[in-house]
Amino acid sequence: METPAFWLVQLFLCLLCVNHLMTLGLGGARHQAIVCNESLMLEKLPTCGKSFEEMMKKVDSKKWCNLTEFIMYYDNFTQCTEHEANNASCFWPNPLAEHFITGIHKQFFSNCTSEEVHWEDPPDEILIPLILIPVLLTGAMITLVVWCSKRSDILNWLI
Repeated sequence: METPAFWLVQLFLCLLCVNHLMTLGLGGARHQAIVCNESLMLEKLPTCGKSFEEMMKKVDSKKWCNLTEFIMYYDNFTQCTEHEANNASCFWPNPLAEHFITGIHKQFFSNCTSEEVHWEDPPDEILIPLILIPVLLTGAMITLVVWCSKRSDILNWLI
């Protein structure tokens, strides 16, 4: 007669074997390391840049800082660089692709400066109520909870 402990040990060993097989890739096949062909990638990325440059010629240079004017072109450029990096067995983004993309950014968007937003506090007439209302409501809710917990004898008849 087999005991439940014996069944648990068998189940544990079976799960351990399944985990081992899954870790090895269901058959113990070894995966070869894929090496990034950086020279192929660097050879192909400029075609993405040329294509982006041709598309950007359609956009007035005064509108180059407005992303909505060329978002489709930039999306095509991004997909192209990702595709070429993947074809060269490279991850994307990678330092070489990022360097290339940064060069494109410098070429087209160097004059686009981000305007620094100067944040100011609202006037006191607005700020004081925005602070006091939550503080007073919190105090009122705490008072109500404490009062109700002390008055549980009166509230028991409701239940």
